[in-house]
Amino acid sequence: MIVYLDASAIVKRYLAEAGSPSVDRLVVQASVLGTSLVSRVEVAAAIARAARMNALLAAEAEKALKTFRAQWADLIATPVTQSLVARADSLAWDYGLRGYDAVHLASALLWHEALSEPVTLATFDRELWVAGQVVGLTVWPETL
Repeated sequence: MIVYLDASAIVKRYLAEAGSPSVDRLVVQASVLGTSLVSRVEVAAAIARAARMNALLAAEAEKALKTFRAQWADLIATPVTQSLVARADSLAWDYGLRGYDAVHLASALLWHEALSEPVTLATFDRELWVAGQVVGLTVWPETL
């Protein structure tokens, strides 16, 4: 199974949140894991925010960030190109998505079209999840 993880799914691997165990199971089932290059900063920012909000101790946040950075190489990161951003621009307009969510949808669609195989979009963002369904991607989790 080819799985495209947006930042909301990736971060659940490093912060204990609702859905974290199911993301871990999905990652084990995947034959290929991908994301957008922007996920690197989104996940680092989410871990830092959790530390600022005292959801994690500083040492826990540093460990989570270190683990994330070490595992980053396990993900195939789609680069952010002019054509990808142009497509994300259209998707943001068409589906009312925030900027990086539109980049994630454009990246997942790029994978789907380039590989000519089904790509599962893993996201915990409701608007992205709905848009993924509308454009014909398999979305995960099944319900949100």
